[in-house]
Amino acid sequence: MVGGIAGLWGAFIEGPRIGRFDRIGRSIALRGHSASLVVLGTFLLWFGWYGFNPGSFLTVLKSYGNSTRGTYYGQWSAIGRTAVTTTLAGCTAALTTLFGKRLLVGHWNVVDVCNGLLGGFAAITSGCAVVEPWAAIVCGFVAAWVLIGFNKLATKLKYDDPLEAAQLHGGCGSWGIIFTGLFAKKEYVNEVYLGFPNRPYGLFMGGGGKLLGAQIIQILVIIGWVSVTMGPLFFLLHKFKLLRISHEDETTGMDLTRHGGFAYIYHDEDEGSSMPGFKMTRIEPTNTPTPDHHHNRFVAV
Repeated sequence: MVGGIAGLWGAFIEGPRIGRFDRIGRSIALRGHSASLVVLGTFLLWFGWYGFNPGSFLTVLKSYGNSTRGTYYGQWSAIGRTAVTTTLAGCTAALTTLFGKRLLVGHWNVVDVCNGLLGGFAAITSGCAVVEPWAAIVCGFVAAWVLIGFNKLATKLKYDDPLEAAQLHGGCGSWGIIFTGLFAKKEYVNEVYLGFPNRPYGLFMGGGGKLLGAQIIQILVIIGWVSVTMGPLFFLLHKFKLLRISHEDETTGMDLTRHGGFAYIYHDEDEGSSMPGFKMTRIEPTNTPTPDHHHNRFVAV
């Protein structure tokens, strides 16, 4: 969530990319170069999230001695449950984004699915160790609509965040913090945070509103702290022109202006694109008859 709020201030102070909105304010989608690389990066993040959530436990071989489930149940069980809740939240958010965007826009978009997956991961991270698997599905479902809703709001406000950091990490992260205050289970809270008995737990799990209130205060503190620290920093970077490339680089493309060539080949399907440079054309067949090699044979004796 810290990164999301920081990204919010950075994108707000710097303003939209050139061409992101037309003269009458309509949104224009700026395509990425490679959806395949987006998918590859998403899978790398997915793999890393297992080190981030289940891997955050300091010990593995620790039994919960006072558990009614016996000695087979311990910290390793919580680690496994954390991996399950992480997977369920991310996959639920990805599928919800896939079909939700299909209903709203009318077509399938793999990049939106990748962002939905990461939104589910960002949301479940707060309470991944203290919620039931079924609650993780609820978390992912709501996270997808939070992401879609904030993207719609960003378009209406002409706010341009190329990475959707504010919508994804800020919006879905905030929902994840609230989600923990609603669905954290008493048994899991006492097991994971051993040595601190009688901790508050989720409102919907019978724990009252103490944890939810603390989580809301946490959101406000994060927003305030990051705004105070990162807002002035981005403002200074903007004033000294250290945060954004030049107008020429942005319109022409840094592959050409800084690296002396094109990183990608653009085919003639992209004729309507404003991307500068050459394009490969299709080779059409000619009317020249094919030589008949059968009549030009010779026999060597």
